[in-house]
Amino acid sequence: MKRILVVKVTSLGDVIQAQAVVGDLHRAFPGVIVDWAVDEAFADIPRWNPGVERVLCAPLRRFKKMRNLRDLSAIWSSISDLRREKYDLVVDLHGVYKSAIISFLTRSKRRFGYSRANLGEAGAAFAYTHRFAPRRDDNAWEGMRRTLSETFGYSIEPFPPAVLAIPKPKVAPQAASDMPFALLFHATSKAEKKWPAANWIAVGKALVERGLTPLLPWGTDAERIEAEAIAREVPNSRVLPRLTIEEIAQHVDLAALVVGTDTGLVHLASALRKPTVMIFSATSRPHFGVNIPGVCLSVGDEGRPPSVEEVLAAIRAVEPEKQEAAGQAPTSTQCHTAPDSNSTPPATKPASR
Repeated sequence: MKRILVVKVTSLGDVIQAQAVVGDLHRAFPGVIVDWAVDEAFADIPRWNPGVERVLCAPLRRFKKMRNLRDLSAIWSSISDLRREKYDLVVDLHGVYKSAIISFLTRSKRRFGYSRANLGEAGAAFAYTHRFAPRRDDNAWEGMRRTLSETFGYSIEPFPPAVLAIPKPKVAPQAASDMPFALLFHATSKAEKKWPAANWIAVGKALVERGLTPLLPWGTDAERIEAEAIAREVPNSRVLPRLTIEEIAQHVDLAALVVGTDTGLVHLASALRKPTVMIFSATSRPHFGVNIPGVCLSVGDEGRPPSVEEVLAAIRAVEPEKQEAAGQAPTSTQCHTAPDSNSTPPATKPASR
């Protein structure tokens, strides 16, 4: 086994959590080269993984809305990149048409994908020469790792170390020069995932009392307005300027605490092993949540948003000083979902949100 291509193109949180399979493949096949195919919008993520040799940026949005010769050139260039290397193995961890097309265009003789029942889009089955082992009813991120390990016959560490290395900023963010700060990711692309502003205000005030400066990131004008409304009610809090994904990642890397809804950037915090609390309101916590005792916790669930008290209790559980006082070193293990006796088994389709 010389070279493997992993195909996981979207979304941000899915691409982040899937990075753990790179370490598994390197341990299973010493000396193997691992490349990654991803939507160009999320290409930074595998670039931050030292175990990934080459990142192939698929211009997927241009496939849908090709307007000029520049778009055509980008599409042709991405196809040429796919065919430049000879892959011993292609593994499609996404299971939809766009990932299947990428897998097929490699012309590899061994292209693995999910069984038809587990595909996000059944028509994607055309691209695969082999099937993965049956997908378990499992946490989405642990399920990806187990699927590959069972298919290719290698064992995996239950809790692999963090794998992402965020580029250091040329100039340290201003917030990093002040007192420790907490990032509050209040914004989300789906309205049903939101947590009430009054709750964010209550949490922000509690963090100020703990000696943390709440920082509020945003991505759209509407999110900025929401952030400003929260900041007006929370003393010493700050609304950050518009940041690139790399700049946000650098803030996450420096944060003392991250609290946010079930979004990609909060998954980044957990992948970096920052003290993290993830809030669930409209998606399945057992399927998509993160849980490392003493490091990151998920609260709430689909249709059952957590209370302010639940979130504050989770914050207390992941506070670094609490671990130090108990004589525990912050753990660096893979996020997984704790069993929930009140929840139903999660769906078996690949994660694609």
